[in-house]
Amino acid sequence: MDMELKERFLERWNKYFPKAELPIVFYYSDQPDQGELLKPSTDWRCLFADLARVRNGKSIALDAVSIGCGGAKKYLGYDLEPRQYFENFLSDGIPGKMEGIRFKKSPELVRIVSKHQPEFSAPGKYIIFKRWDALQTDDKPLAVIFFAIPDVLSGLYGLANFDEPDPNSVIAPSGSGCSSIVYFPYHELESDHPRAVIGMFDISARPFAPPATLTFAVPWPKFLRMVQNMDESFLITEQWNQIRIRLNR
Repeated sequence: MDMELKERFLERWNKYFPKAELPIVFYYSDQPDQGELLKPSTDWRCLFADLARVRNGKSIALDAVSIGCGGAKKYLGYDLEPRQYFENFLSDGIPGKMEGIRFKKSPELVRIVSKHQPEFSAPGKYIIFKRWDALQTDDKPLAVIFFAIPDVLSGLYGLANFDEPDPNSVIAPSGSGCSSIVYFPYHELESDHPRAVIGMFDISARPFAPPATLTFAVPWPKFLRMVQNMDESFLITEQWNQIRIRLNR
């Protein structure tokens, strides 16, 4: 991690998005000592409950046994075994045996969707989450994740589109909250033109984030361009200044 970049972003973030929450990052590692290794949980625990610590400045490390949600294990790359009845769980359940969460109309539709979301294996034993101001020289972020209110989200959206000819350079794919901040941004790294991902539409994860907040996850190469473009974009205009003043109240 380039410490000059770290400070440059902090300066511009505070200038153009005053009082806005700092983003967090994730990366994979074979060493857990970059963050507190969370203990295994026998009860279900949403990843976003753990990320509340990160948003408050605490770096954490998670592995296959400390992730408290089966879906998060899948979308963070730590569960490669097919989950029995997963398609029923996401749809209408199994009468007398399992209540479905009804995110999809039928198990068949879940199976079709799954074909477009290939499994992947985490490239490290641990996934590390850190807030931006906690980053150190040896850290290698893969994506930057913003928890953004509408005014901030509009600025990030505009900045992500600033140097792109493609009107679809920001996407909002259907999926879990954790897939929108890890799975999809991670796979965008394979593209020559990685796209930013808007998320946190998952109603099972929403109780663990403020009501007026969505996520905006940016693959690292695209984030670098966004930072480089800040001082020549709409952020320097009077139009944005009106929003900046509102953020600063």
